[in-house]
Amino acid sequence: MRRWNGWGDNAVTYPLPASAEQYLEMRIGAGPRLEDAALETVLAAVPSARLRSHPLISTDPEDRLRHARGQSLPDWIALRSGRVGAFPDGVAYPACDEDVRALLDYARRTGTRLIPYGGGTSVVGHINPLPGGAPVLTLDLSRLNRLLDLDETSRLATFEAGITGPEIEKRLNARGYTLGHFPQSFEYSTLGGWIATRSSGQQSYYYGRIESLFAGGHVETPLGALDLPPHPASAAGPDLRQMILGSEGRLGLITRAIVRVRPLPEEESFHAFFFHDWESGAAAVREIAQAGLKLSMLRLSNALETTTTLALSGKESLVKWTNRGLSFLRYDEGRCLLIAGFTAEKKDKAAREQFAAARDVIRTHAGLWTGTPIGKMWKKSRFLTPYLRNTLWERGYALDTLETAVPWSSVLPTAEETQKVIREGLAEIGEHVLVFAHLSHMYKDGAGIYVTYLYRRADGPDETLRRWQVLKGAASRVIVEHGGTISHQHGVGLDHAPYLTAEKGELGLQLLAAARRTLDPQGVLNPGKLLED
Repeated sequence: MRRWNGWGDNAVTYPLPASAEQYLEMRIGAGPRLEDAALETVLAAVPSARLRSHPLISTDPEDRLRHARGQSLPDWIALRSGRVGAFPDGVAYPACDEDVRALLDYARRTGTRLIPYGGGTSVVGHINPLPGGAPVLTLDLSRLNRLLDLDETSRLATFEAGITGPEIEKRLNARGYTLGHFPQSFEYSTLGGWIATRSSGQQSYYYGRIESLFAGGHVETPLGALDLPPHPASAAGPDLRQMILGSEGRLGLITRAIVRVRPLPEEESFHAFFFHDWESGAAAVREIAQAGLKLSMLRLSNALETTTTLALSGKESLVKWTNRGLSFLRYDEGRCLLIAGFTAEKKDKAAREQFAAARDVIRTHAGLWTGTPIGKMWKKSRFLTPYLRNTLWERGYALDTLETAVPWSSVLPTAEETQKVIREGLAEIGEHVLVFAHLSHMYKDGAGIYVTYLYRRADGPDETLRRWQVLKGAASRVIVEHGGTISHQHGVGLDHAPYLTAEKGELGLQLLAAARRTLDPQGVLNPGKLLED
């Protein structure tokens, strides 16, 4: 069964070996072991529902609790402390477009607000009800989970939008195809959620971000249905698909999506390379991206992330021999790990030549190829890594991530300054923060920077949250000052909304607000997310 106050299945754990715990204690101190609120205690605090009865709506307290928060650190603090704040007044599970239309009509008639819910994996507050105000109904789209059509000639697949990543791949793989969209939240996140937040998968360098995969679909709005035909190209005015991408439930509910699929690859492997320093690695991946070499992934960790990843892996023997071998070859404390994915639809010479050319680039920057063992380890655990958050929390540590994308000329300065303000953010109270980064997605003109940070939980939830606010705020301001996007792949939600003006401008926000008013004049859909109401 899925955890109500953390990540993933209750039966799955990510063990933290003694050596890893010692590493964290050395870096930031021992974490306090604090007791979390019990499920029964939190359920007792769920208020009475304010909704009129409807056959599609459940007002069960546990349903409402499980749909009250996502997976952001503030969400975890609220759930683990039992201070959830606001709950949806009910949860509906529509199974077809007619159900969605009936619920939209119900909301208009009763003054209810609707929050679309995919997999509940948002880390920026997309699915959270706002305190006070009108009654809130969460629409859980998990029953909209079918593969409706696979056009093998056009390589277009039509899915209902509530389908999860594993189910997409299961149904496509059975027919010899893949979508190739693998965000870290893959286990639970949904196709509709990916589209609504402009998601990016771990192998998007090869398969493309969700905006490249999204060909069309069907959206239910308060004013009626909006169909988006899957034209391969069009000059007939602005592309309405771009309005739905990243709309975060403000313009309508995506119920079906048509996506571009590919045949399953005949070859795939993940290779590890080490550089003497992050600057050399960044130069290498930039050269590979700008040369257009067709790898499927480039993930370059800085020195501290390299060290920490190996320390937390639990593979003590592998780490020991890796460190010895690298030190012997004079890849010392500044060494950085690159994991490069090679994917090819067919086993052919041209594909191998692309990978060989990338290896030549890496070699010119003194990159050392160490084969595939580390890459295999990464692939095996890539969707298990979120479970580490549960273990760290129980050991007394709070973990969060943030990300941006900037032009190549700003990549290293932005990454350095962002980490600096986080590292120093709690110095005034004598607390240390462990912060590290990797370049997660490469483009010809820039790269995505993904930052992870850990700090010790405080004795109470208010102080733990305040520490997050200090660190998140400082990092967000640095990102804006360096001209970075406030979100490369996590979306806007509540947490990033205050910084959106810097990216879109006042006029841009007015344009988005006008589209929202046109499709949702009563303000029914997902209030407060993306745009301030």
